[in-house]
Amino acid sequence: MSQEKILLIRMLGLGDVTCIGIPALRHFKKEFPQARFSFLTFAAGQEMIRLAEPDTHVWGLEKDQWPENIIPAMETFLGLAEQIIAEGYTHIVNLDTWFMPCFLARFLKDAGEPVTGNTMSVSVQSLIDQFQSQQLKAEYVNDPVSYMQSSFFSMHRWHTPWWQSSLLPDNGYPEFYLRTCCGFDELEMDWSVDVPADQRLKKIGKQKKIIALAPQARTAERSYPFAQALQGILQDMGYHVWTGFDGKIPLRQTLMQLKATDLLVTAPSAPQWLASTVGCPSLVVCGDVDPRTLMPDYATDPHDGPIPAEQLAESIHSIFEDEQSEAHQNR
Repeated sequence: MSQEKILLIRMLGLGDVTCIGIPALRHFKKEFPQARFSFLTFAAGQEMIRLAEPDTHVWGLEKDQWPENIIPAMETFLGLAEQIIAEGYTHIVNLDTWFMPCFLARFLKDAGEPVTGNTMSVSVQSLIDQFQSQQLKAEYVNDPVSYMQSSFFSMHRWHTPWWQSSLLPDNGYPEFYLRTCCGFDELEMDWSVDVPADQRLKKIGKQKKIIALAPQARTAERSYPFAQALQGILQDMGYHVWTGFDGKIPLRQTLMQLKATDLLVTAPSAPQWLASTVGCPSLVVCGDVDPRTLMPDYATDPHDGPIPAEQLAESIHSIFEDEQSEAHQNR
């Protein structure tokens, strides 16, 4: 009997690859201990999966290889499909919800490949025909409710305001997606990555608390605009503050620095999930994002406008004061 070859697909974005891709990969490895695994992802997601599961074959697209225009993008993903078909996988599982990975999965399924998970709801030929006749609507490409179908029985719940339920998963969206939507009931929510703490920050941490700032999110609306002022105030309070989540340093180095950090202050974005891989607590500056979707260690209340830097600095300071008070009481 030939060895099973399993391909998991989760491409966007880095945070989702971390908190969804890694637990899913570990779940499948536990379910199929003798199988050979590959993971298809995008940009920095490749480095993250390699750090977490170095014995997995990781491949995919680099940042400049994913065209924004739909026709070149389809050509790129059809090229990926050719490579996938040539590998002869026994299982292909698309965990992604974005349009192009669902497009890829539908092409593979129609080509007779053993695909499960999320796919585009129409055939690739039908999509091309609609595009050429100018009947393809923008909302079909942009709205998962329109374009996505799934073999996961409960994926329809992904489209609901699940966070308003009285029974919230401890790990927020990743746990809801994997256990409820995908049906992986026995999956362990483990996306930890083993790296050593950064020695320079570790040395600084003996003298003062260390705070990391990650103010940028995918959209301007979710980004925190007063990060520079906040950094200055926190430094005046005696904290050591570092930032730099722009991808200019290796991901492993970022994780090492987070491991030596006492608190990450972040917009609703990937750094929250990066910090949790190494046990660094997070304060998420939520903006209009409901914190129940993320379930961070700490969160600001949802608000329309950005929180003034002075007010946010006081909230951060109170976290450390509460920790110090609790430690004193437990002596």
